Amino acid sequence: MAFDGITVAAVVKELKDTLIGGRIYKIAQPENDELLLTIKTTDGGQKRLLISAGASLPLIYLTEGNKPSPMTAPGFCMLLRKHLQNGRITDITQPDLERIIHLHIEHLNEMGDLCRKRLIVEIMGKHSNIIFVGDGDMIIDSIKHISGMVSSVREVLPGRSYFIPLTQEKENPLCADASSFRQALIGKNMPVYKAIYGIYTGVSPVIAQEICFRARVDGDTSTAFFKESPEGGEALDRLWEAFSHMMEQVKRGDFSSSIVYTDKTPREYAALPLTMYGDGESVLFDSISRLLEQYYAEKSTHTRIRQKSSDLRKIVQTALERNVKKYDLQLRQMKDTEKKDKYRIYGELLNTYGYEAQTGDKSLEALNYYTNEKITIPLDPLLSPSENAKKYFDKYSKLKRTYEALTTLTAQVKEEIDHLESIQAALDIALREEDLVQIKEELIESGYIRRKGGTKKARFTSKPFHYLSSDGFHIYVGKNNYQNDELTFKLATGGDWWFHTKKVPGSHVVVKSEGADLPDTVFEDAARLAAYYSKARGQDKVEIDYTEKKNVKKPNGSKPGFVVYYTNYSMMIDSDISGLKLLED
Repeated sequence: MAFDGITVAAVVKELKDTLIGGRIYKIAQPENDELLLTIKTTDGGQKRLLISAGASLPLIYLTEGNKPSPMTAPGFCMLLRKHLQNGRITDITQPDLERIIHLHIEHLNEMGDLCRKRLIVEIMGKHSNIIFVGDGDMIIDSIKHISGMVSSVREVLPGRSYFIPLTQEKENPLCADASSFRQALIGKNMPVYKAIYGIYTGVSPVIAQEICFRARVDGDTSTAFFKESPEGGEALDRLWEAFSHMMEQVKRGDFSSSIVYTDKTPREYAALPLTMYGDGESVLFDSISRLLEQYYAEKSTHTRIRQKSSDLRKIVQTALERNVKKYDLQLRQMKDTEKKDKYRIYGELLNTYGYEAQTGDKSLEALNYYTNEKITIPLDPLLSPSENAKKYFDKYSKLKRTYEALTTLTAQVKEEIDHLESIQAALDIALREEDLVQIKEELIESGYIRRKGGTKKARFTSKPFHYLSSDGFHIYVGKNNYQNDELTFKLATGGDWWFHTKKVPGSHVVVKSEGADLPDTVFEDAARLAAYYSKARGQDKVEIDYTEKKNVKKPNGSKPGFVVYYTNYSMMIDSDISGLKLLED
């Protein structure tokens, strides 16, 4: 989701409600492109304002967190301290619906005269900046210096005049009326949602899609539809109604910030309700700052986990592909051994009826006393009947040995494939770095990763997922094979219930029954968890096996997480766990 003009408007409203009249108490620059302002508010409290001009993640929001500062403050930070220390914030504004925030600050100079300055925050992707401006829009300094060699549009250097570069001739959506809106869209020839965010400043692609959704118009429909189709005029009216309603909310400051989650992963956020994600879970926030802090923290966590686990995924994927190829080859070889019994029968029939054949015969027709049918046995004319029989017995013996060896080998390779797929499933559900530690240790002990010399076995801090059913029963879900074994054979007792997807890699799920009979809803909750934390996640119906823990056994020498059971029930269930409460242990 882009940090668009509407999000900036929500931030400005919150900052106005919180910081106007407050005094800047501390100024820190924890990163090269980041400021942290501590502000004493009029109610006697204290707030921290984080401002980042990072190219990859420019942000501005209130935070309760703190960051360590360098031992020596950078020059820009020292300059701000000189001018703005104890300065009072008189206003916070946003020009039109641009991704720009002006912090208006007044302070006393060395002579005791009242001076007014502005700290301008530009949230514009790689062009983001924090610019300190004095009288007459003169730039005093900026956190990033932009020379004419870097940008031909605008220099951001001390002594230069500050202005907003109009590189995109977009219109202010807050000033739009029905007539101009219709004319602007009809004048384009592109998908509707692209036309909306291409015409109006501060409107992101996601908000443009949301407007189309509310208007019941396919966002990918060409704007030519409005002129060429009889229904186009009605669709255009609905678009204006949805657009104008949203802009009125922005004008009133009537924001309703929310994050949309899909499979517990943050998908999008907005300062206005997103109704187009019907398959997602929407979580409302009473503060846009809290939303931004949580969204980017969670997004960063998921990104970091994917990066941290990428090496492990490559190792598992490479090993899995190698074993699958080996398994397919072994199955083809196994199929070739199906002829072994035919050769044995040929040998036995030649020993029985070989006297009827003469040296030089190319075949012998004999009665197969196993099926009571006539069969034709091919013969080598250069060999005697007994020699032909011995030849067939030799072929049978060779294929029998091959079959016996392959039976063992295919079972071993299939077990290895199942093991690797279970590790893949564990990587898919890992949420934190500590969740990866046990998976890496399992790969080391399985011989896929070499332990570095002198390195001790890792200390495990990751714990299983802990859910509470609507009926108050505790349900535990293993995050990896080590945790699966621990849940099933240490935490669970004989009368507890155990759940797992049928013939699909996934987590062990244990319900602590505490000796009580479980309601049907608890069985369904646990089954949904087993479906969700498996390779079958997202399917409409997943088959789940469940049984009392006492029926689950672990064969000696088997892989982590591998169990057997011969008495069980089964049910078909979906993988929707939105109604279950995850406890933080």
